[in-house]
Amino acid sequence: MIVNRAQRAAEDIVRTLRNAGQVAYFAGGCVRDLLLGVEPKDFDVATDAPPERVMALFRRTEQVGAQFGVVLVRSRGIQIEVATFRTDGHYADGRHPDSVEFGNEFDDARRRDFTINGMYFDPASGRFIDHVGGRADLKDKLIRAIGDPELRFQEDHLRLLRAVRFAARLGFAIHDDTFAAIKRHAHRLPAISPERVRKELRLILCHPARADGWRLLVDSGLSDTIVGGVTWSPSEVAAVAERLANMTEYAGFGLVLAVIFRAIAPEVAAKACRSLRCSNVETAGVAWMLAQLPRVQKPANLETADIKLLLADSRFEELLELLRVDLLADARPPHPYQMLRERCAAIPPDQVSPAPLITGTDLLDRGVPQGPQYARILDAIYRAQLNEEINDQSEALIRLEDMLKPIGPSTDESLGQ
Repeated sequence: MIVNRAQRAAEDIVRTLRNAGQVAYFAGGCVRDLLLGVEPKDFDVATDAPPERVMALFRRTEQVGAQFGVVLVRSRGIQIEVATFRTDGHYADGRHPDSVEFGNEFDDARRRDFTINGMYFDPASGRFIDHVGGRADLKDKLIRAIGDPELRFQEDHLRLLRAVRFAARLGFAIHDDTFAAIKRHAHRLPAISPERVRKELRLILCHPARADGWRLLVDSGLSDTIVGGVTWSPSEVAAVAERLANMTEYAGFGLVLAVIFRAIAPEVAAKACRSLRCSNVETAGVAWMLAQLPRVQKPANLETADIKLLLADSRFEELLELLRVDLLADARPPHPYQMLRERCAAIPPDQVSPAPLITGTDLLDRGVPQGPQYARILDAIYRAQLNEEINDQSEALIRLEDMLKPIGPSTDESLGQ
């Protein structure tokens, strides 16, 4: 087994705690990954040492959740989360316990979410410690809530999405009792902050197993609670699953959202993105792809200028991928995609986004004030340039004069309307 620097750092911390007479283990997801033969992305340590004891034993520490017994310890340049064994009190907000009591490893294991995340590993002896049946569920490829699933999801509603994420990404099934509880508690998801929901969705849907994640979101009823007012018919659910299954292995979140919101209007999709607190760039990208999709489905109708403007957009490759999976899902011939690729390939890179032959200064010199008509003239001449109807500035100026003739001498008001 390859041991990375993070694991060495965690081992150092465990060793220091042990030498000081404390109990300490690796805990949580890193233990699961070690058993699966997957290199953990990070390591957590659980100990019977209270936070003040942890901070006294290590020189570089930071309290991030003192009320929950969590201290960040820096070792070998890496921050490791060190948490005191605890039991949780009531969860009033559906996310965090109101209070905790420090306890032992048995209590600490039983308060965790799923059996596969409730185990410990002793790096000194190489022994795995399992008080919740996690190893058996790993072997059986099962996601099972620890203890009463009703209580687990009542405590922390985000666990509803975490169950789906683990099942999809690991290729596991969700235990019947746990899945039934997810369905009963799906309505609680809106109580979780949109930012946290978006983070989990990104982890589910930006993974090669995104189609499985989507089906679990739908079958559990979680999909109908993720974005208020957005639902999917059975046929739309199947179409989304087909598109997700056909996508390139590693796709961005914006592209995935465009696939999921394929059947709704761009402005409605943008509103849904904003409700998930997506960035302005991501939101605009989703709306743009959905607005452009009908156009690229008929590339023969696009002028050269249209192709160049699309090519110049940083989101164009994602739009092409959306088109490709859309055609596949509908069992349509790939001709539009192929034609668009061919037309793009025929355009030399230096002709995709050339500098405009006419600028705003040229219009202002001729008395054209800034405003809607000002922008329309610039756009029209630039499109003519991209279409290779005009090839130099002299031709562009002639085109400009021709466009200004019908307007004639005019006031700012007439041109600015």
